[in-house]
Amino acid sequence: MKFTRRDLVKLKWPLVGALLLLVVAGLLAWWSQQDAQQAERQRNAAETGKTRIEQRLRQARTEEQELKERARTFQQMQNSGMSGDEKRLDWTELLREIQRNMRLPGMNYEFGAQTPLEKGSDMGYVYFVSPMRLQLRLLHEEDLLKFLVRLQREAKALVLVRSCKLSPLPNSGQERAALAQLNAECELQWVTIRRSTGTK
Repeated sequence: MKFTRRDLVKLKWPLVGALLLLVVAGLLAWWSQQDAQQAERQRNAAETGKTRIEQRLRQARTEEQELKERARTFQQMQNSGMSGDEKRLDWTELLREIQRNMRLPGMNYEFGAQTPLEKGSDMGYVYFVSPMRLQLRLLHEEDLLKFLVRLQREAKALVLVRSCKLSPLPNSGQERAALAQLNAECELQWVTIRRSTGTK
């Protein structure tokens, strides 16, 4: 079967219609693809926004928990008398009392200058630390542990033991039962808490 010119004339409009349909179909496919890409971009933006909001929410909850913990710590320290100005007179009296009660042969100590633990605080209060060098003459090693435990329990401050060094004392030739056997040198920190300047 041969196509003649007359057949081509007859098929012109159906071919044009088919071509137009193909163009329309291509445009519809392109539009659908663009629409799908736009929807994907919007979905990704929404996911990113949701993730950002969830991160902020987690951070806010963490900060809230930290605030509660600090407030609880402050309240505990305030209830135990650890807040306010440092109480060096009370501390020295406590040191002497523990030495007398435990009958320790000797004790020397020296407090350093009090300094803030943090540069600044927006929490309404600031921690301060007072370093102390402590030297004890002991009969037994156990005396050092008992002394430190009692000091931490009874002091109106948070007492942190940073280091302790024990060394034997030289034999002086006297009755060793009545004399100190050991020398202890410790570095301590007395931590107190105080309301920030300008806080009511």
